[in-house]
Amino acid sequence: MSSDRHRHRRLRSSHTALAAHGEPWVWLTAGCLAVAIAMIGGLLALITARGAATFWPVPLELVTAADGRRFLAEVAEREPARPETTESPGQSERLLLRTAAFAETGNHFEWIALSDVGRVSRPEWATVVERLEGGRLHGTPSRMLHGEQVVAEGPAAVWAAFEREHPAARRRWRQAMRLDRVDRGRLQQKLRAARLAVVAARLESGPGSAAESAAATREQQVQAEADGATRSLDARTAALRAENDGWIVEFETAAGGTTAVPLDGIVRAWQPNRLGWLGKLGVYGSRWGEFLADDPREANSAGGVFPAIWGTVVMTLIMALLVAPFGVLAALYLREYASSGPITAAIRVAINNLAGVPSIVYGAFGLGFFCYGLGAGIDELFFKSSLVADSQPVFGTGGLLWASLTLALLTLPVVIVATEEALSAVPNSMREGSYACGAGKWQTIRRIVLPRALPGIMTGLILAMARGAGEVAPLMLVGVKKLALDLPVDGTFPFIHAEREFMHLAYLIYDVGFQSPNSQAAQPMVFTITFLLVAIIAALNLAAIWLRARLRRRYVAQTF
Repeated sequence: MSSDRHRHRRLRSSHTALAAHGEPWVWLTAGCLAVAIAMIGGLLALITARGAATFWPVPLELVTAADGRRFLAEVAEREPARPETTESPGQSERLLLRTAAFAETGNHFEWIALSDVGRVSRPEWATVVERLEGGRLHGTPSRMLHGEQVVAEGPAAVWAAFEREHPAARRRWRQAMRLDRVDRGRLQQKLRAARLAVVAARLESGPGSAAESAAATREQQVQAEADGATRSLDARTAALRAENDGWIVEFETAAGGTTAVPLDGIVRAWQPNRLGWLGKLGVYGSRWGEFLADDPREANSAGGVFPAIWGTVVMTLIMALLVAPFGVLAALYLREYASSGPITAAIRVAINNLAGVPSIVYGAFGLGFFCYGLGAGIDELFFKSSLVADSQPVFGTGGLLWASLTLALLTLPVVIVATEEALSAVPNSMREGSYACGAGKWQTIRRIVLPRALPGIMTGLILAMARGAGEVAPLMLVGVKKLALDLPVDGTFPFIHAEREFMHLAYLIYDVGFQSPNSQAAQPMVFTITFLLVAIIAALNLAAIWLRARLRRRYVAQTF
């Protein structure tokens, strides 16, 4: 009896050991997953919190220092006190104030120790002014002038007059800017096209030919039409600007000075200490609307990022359209047609190794092969007149097409590997059943294999889009520009001018974060642009995931 009890205890202990069941490995893998989720979630939470809060109106504080200095500022950051040690003396708690007083002090921000703060108040009429030039201004409205006439005086009267006159002034300013940028730009395009036509006729038919004479006559007609249109545009823009001339708003700063700002030079103004929740939401929505739909200004540290949004989305979509067919066809050949052997194995190893090549190498290849090689050849064949007329290459420089092709090469290994895995996951029984019914090789691939592999192919495309949309290094060489307000698109054919340079959100993050002269003011914009880039990539990926789910429900569920 005792021996049976001992044997039973020994068997139970051997079967209930944690190592025997692998429970330590379960805990280890679960812990690693939890750490990874926490890291990713923390990063996304930080980007979302800092990025989404950038445009929320913050109260203006009138801070009076112990030495008599006065600051009308936003409290941007609070640095806690540091403990005193033998190596470094202690530091009291201090505040980072966004004073927006660069013209007076030469600084946009000021650090002040909390112990040096004498008095803090929130003036009712304290105003935040976003200017077209010169950055922000914090002050109290004192007067509004129209020429020599004083339209309003005192904070309440000036603010009421500002709210009445500012929308019309900004509307006239936008109309004048549209005439200058859009209408004058179209005239310049027509003039350049007529001039290039003369050069092309000279190259094709020789100097003094009838074709050159006809093209020169047409150029003179276009020039005459452009001169008339230019005079009309000059009159219209002069009339619009004349209505805005003389409107001035004066603001009294915390230092006691007065700053005059043209009415049409004020993008937006608000008084955060007088705003309720609805008013703050209105300012918040207005600032987001400008950020999403307007052009950048102030060295990309203010204004909007619409050109960069457009460039990012269009480049990613063109890249996806280019990489998908090449990646799928290459994977189809490797999986369905190529026989197993050392050459096929070497190709697979090369594809896997290409996924680890630094992205800047692809950028150098794209610059040398696409821009200076293929693009220069296209210019020599089809756009020689542009080279001769003004030595300006068309395709022989960076552009949207070459950037998309470079990123398509960069993400091609991802699509090939994912497609091969998706093809290998299709059961061979389906292929054999198709062959037994009399279908050929290509019919089986097209009607049986590819439809059931489409969800896996979409997974590879999603990964490729996510990687390509966030690349910066290759784009710096093959098409991205610091400032490109004119989109590579118009109403002519082709609709998208793929040879033009463009802006990109990832490069904008680098430019604003590391090239801005005002790093403190640029820091919130970096988080906001990062938040926007993550949101755009997530939206593109969600659209692809939705399509993948539909394909999976349609094809993968039909198994036998």
